[in-house]
Amino acid sequence: MLVKRRLRLEIQGTVQGVGFRPFVYQLATALNLFGWVNNSTAGVTIEVEGGRSPLNLFLEKLQAELPPNAKIDALKYQYLELIGYNNFEIHASQTGEKIAIVLPDLATCSECIAEIFDPQNRRYQYPFTNCTHCGPRYSIIETLPYDRSLTSMADFSMCADCQREYEDPGDRRFHAQPNACPICGPKLEFLSHCQGQENTNQSPLEAAIQYIRDGKIVALKGLGGFQLLVDARNNKAVQQLRGRKQRPDKPFAVMYPDLPSIKNDCFLSQLEEAFLTSQASPTVLLQKKKEFNLAENVAPHNPNLGVMLPYTPLHHLLLKSLNFPVIATSGNRSDEPICIDETEALERLKNIADGFLIHNRRILRPVDDSVVRVMNNTPIILRRSRGYAPEPLTLKRTLSKNVLAMGAHLKNTVAIAQKNRLFLSQHIGDLSNQLTLQAMTKTLQKLSQIYDFQPDIIACDLHPDYLSTQYAKNLAQKLNISLISVQHHHAHIYACMAEHQLESPLLGVAWDGTGYGEDGTIWGGEFFWVTKQSCERIAHFKPFPLPGGDRASREPRRSALGLLSQLYDLQVLKKLNLPTIQAFSATELELLLSMLKKDINTPFTSSVGRLFDGVASLLDLRQRESFEGQAAMALEFSIDGLQIPDFYQFQYTKNDSILEIDSRGIFQGIIQDLQNDLPKNFIAAKFHNTLVEIIFDIYLHTLKLGFNSRKNIVLAGGCFQNKYLLEQTIQKLESSGANIYYPQKFPPNDGAIALGQVMVVTGQAI
Repeated sequence: MLVKRRLRLEIQGTVQGVGFRPFVYQLATALNLFGWVNNSTAGVTIEVEGGRSPLNLFLEKLQAELPPNAKIDALKYQYLELIGYNNFEIHASQTGEKIAIVLPDLATCSECIAEIFDPQNRRYQYPFTNCTHCGPRYSIIETLPYDRSLTSMADFSMCADCQREYEDPGDRRFHAQPNACPICGPKLEFLSHCQGQENTNQSPLEAAIQYIRDGKIVALKGLGGFQLLVDARNNKAVQQLRGRKQRPDKPFAVMYPDLPSIKNDCFLSQLEEAFLTSQASPTVLLQKKKEFNLAENVAPHNPNLGVMLPYTPLHHLLLKSLNFPVIATSGNRSDEPICIDETEALERLKNIADGFLIHNRRILRPVDDSVVRVMNNTPIILRRSRGYAPEPLTLKRTLSKNVLAMGAHLKNTVAIAQKNRLFLSQHIGDLSNQLTLQAMTKTLQKLSQIYDFQPDIIACDLHPDYLSTQYAKNLAQKLNISLISVQHHHAHIYACMAEHQLESPLLGVAWDGTGYGEDGTIWGGEFFWVTKQSCERIAHFKPFPLPGGDRASREPRRSALGLLSQLYDLQVLKKLNLPTIQAFSATELELLLSMLKKDINTPFTSSVGRLFDGVASLLDLRQRESFEGQAAMALEFSIDGLQIPDFYQFQYTKNDSILEIDSRGIFQGIIQDLQNDLPKNFIAAKFHNTLVEIIFDIYLHTLKLGFNSRKNIVLAGGCFQNKYLLEQTIQKLESSGANIYYPQKFPPNDGAIALGQVMVVTGQAI
């Protein structure tokens, strides 16, 4: 006689919104097992009854044959007394503690693409087609569990055909929460600039297509927010977008119809292609070919282009009809957050867009496009948003208290950590105005709402004037909970340690533009020795003055002037025949020299980012910036493939047992090379090589002292977005057997500061 048993499983991981319950249903019925499966706020619960052999096979196949986007992080099971189920069902979701993982939004799958281009299919040309393998997730969910009633799709009742698919275990839309069709789902609408309904003889999609063909700017309500679209071949149209968006130089991302059209304009490796066509579907930075078919002002003075493929049915329909690349940039005014609501967009984008292609599916949170760059044959996420957020990081130890981290001022993200999971939000932006601060506040509220999260501790940046710091202080006072300030560069190092699950001791290198130091000065060229007890600053660049303070971050000529003031008497300095000096009017120069002399509004910095700016100014590559990092990018690009072994001489001094790297010799060498009329690409490569040598030298220093036996080194901070610097540093360090770790799944820039803040506060990384 067959002995039956009841098996109960509780599963955590990415198991909601990925077709996991239909998969369980089909597996159980194929093995003739009875019972049920349901979503819970923790994940998925299953009960099945049957003989020992089919139950063992069920358990085996459950883990080995997962749906494409599913992932099991934890599985607990136990055998219980038989109840006597007589079929297998999907039960209604349960409430409880919310720890299930919310899936990121997924690019349209191949089956759905085939349907929207099939004239015989009922979803032909339907721009909101999706299934359990693709479509909106994070951008439409209110809270857990992931059920239609708790998403913005609750606004749409399914028609009989969609309901039939939803209830059919054999259909790939079985329990697909955003399921919809032209009869019952969201609909498009096109509005002209004056907010009036456009030409009724055209469909909304056709009207938008015609606008783009005519060289007009269309604001499209996409998956996680508005995008501004314009013909990427049309120089005049692109320039008009730049003028209206107040974005004179920063490169635009381009959406291509297909891979062959990308290969016409850019070099594409197999790895880059894999990321372009993945379900995350990020923007990937590619090297442009000389035979470049787009308008030059799409990405001026830049050898690279941010490229993406259509990732929603709406994009596929648009690009298929247009059959040419379009700029697809964030739907916002410069320095503002992306718009997600059509009413808001009609107001904020009215002076930018000529027409608006909108729809009536609510976007519940802004989710901008992610950006990836392949460096050292490794994909590195530079902006983590759509397709990646809010996938969690599993912590090594379970937390006893919930932690909220407010992140940095630039490229802000926030993080919440509870139990053994840390959720880093999507990219929010630079907290330079109240609109972006409001966006940060809403992001935090909505992320917390999903998990019923209430903080016990708040972590923020050490800088007292950051809007995120001020918000954290007010919130901590309001909730009467602890507030802990975390030094910016410590957070950089600890974020990378968390990603790679590293243990101390190790050498941490944190190089970027700016970060408030523990001594009240501006840091940015830091070396730390990380142990279980501390994160000790063991070396840094010798601080130099920044006349005008924050203005120097937007005017490389000021950084150069501060550096030159360390080499020359101020009266001699103003007579030098250098591009930096010539970039100032006589009045400007006198004022700044006076500030330097009297030490008025002239903070000191050890920032490598400002060193890059200084060299860019001396080479006359950039005297002013219209976007962050512009001068440093120009310096990197100016190398233009040159490979040389040369580097500038540098020296150290000791200050309270801390090594100070004196950059004066480096800049003396640069000025000498300029006077000898050496090519700019030679000087640029030589400067980069010098930075590589400094890292290598400090690394060897830790070996000589005998406290880096593991040979571990972490490279973090925005400067390591520089491909030449990162790759040459890795190559140099690997030659000595070092173990090099650098951010990959989380940004090397300030987009991962919130992650590092959590790790510092909880001691997880040490």
